[in-house]
Amino acid sequence: MHDLNALVGTHDLLFLTLDTLRYDVAREELEAGRTPTLAALLPGGRWEERHTPASFTYAAHQAFFAGFLPTPVTPGRHSRPFALRFEGSETTGPGTCVLDAPDLVTGLAGRGYHTVCIGGTGFFNQKNPLGRVLPGLFSEAHWAPELGVTDPQSTENQASLAVKILGSLPREQRVFLFINVSALHQPNRHYVPGATEDSKATHAAALAYVDSQLPPLFQALRRRGPAFCIVCSDHGTAYGEDGYTGHRLGHPVVWTVPYGQFVLPVDSAP
Repeated sequence: MHDLNALVGTHDLLFLTLDTLRYDVAREELEAGRTPTLAALLPGGRWEERHTPASFTYAAHQAFFAGFLPTPVTPGRHSRPFALRFEGSETTGPGTCVLDAPDLVTGLAGRGYHTVCIGGTGFFNQKNPLGRVLPGLFSEAHWAPELGVTDPQSTENQASLAVKILGSLPREQRVFLFINVSALHQPNRHYVPGATEDSKATHAAALAYVDSQLPPLFQALRRRGPAFCIVCSDHGTAYGEDGYTGHRLGHPVVWTVPYGQFVLPVDSAP
């Protein structure tokens, strides 16, 4: 557990949700060497197995922005990195950054952060009132079709936009950057040539693609200064297990997600 009280205000913050990523797929792809970028950053070179607070994107992110990130699978009370002040909280520890705000984004803005949302899946598309709820928390929010689930280059486009935004801001301005990575969400069949249906295999191929596009994002963060990063899934999805397909349902492949948090040091190169 990092002491967030020592990091908030001095570090940029990255919250990267790999939308729909299953824990088993994340672990298998990492162990097979197909996600080298994430393997080099995650503590111990491995994902932490956790339980998500919700089974689909909107509900999970509402919980995340209320300070309830995926919970470790081991029994017990686990201190949270962030919390919003409310009576009776049992998972606020000495290292928890407690914010007097209705949501994490507003709380960090109150601490001097410029808050940026780069949307991906439909709940971030700003096309309707529902699609504006989550992006509306941020001072700067972006979405376009090329960032969404139907564009095979979505992660490249999201990372490029993030790099541009980070480069345009003064280094002394701390940033809270949230990216909802859309490539893993269906449809993901386009990541396997010739595939006509989404499957666990195309889901895995999508993750390998995502990993290959992340280096410029982390390089841009290193150039600005130290950053605290949270990378996780919001929920998994089923591809026929026990007869289930999709998510917003109570199957272990939906509720069990990968999680990682780490400090990204500043680039010391001249």
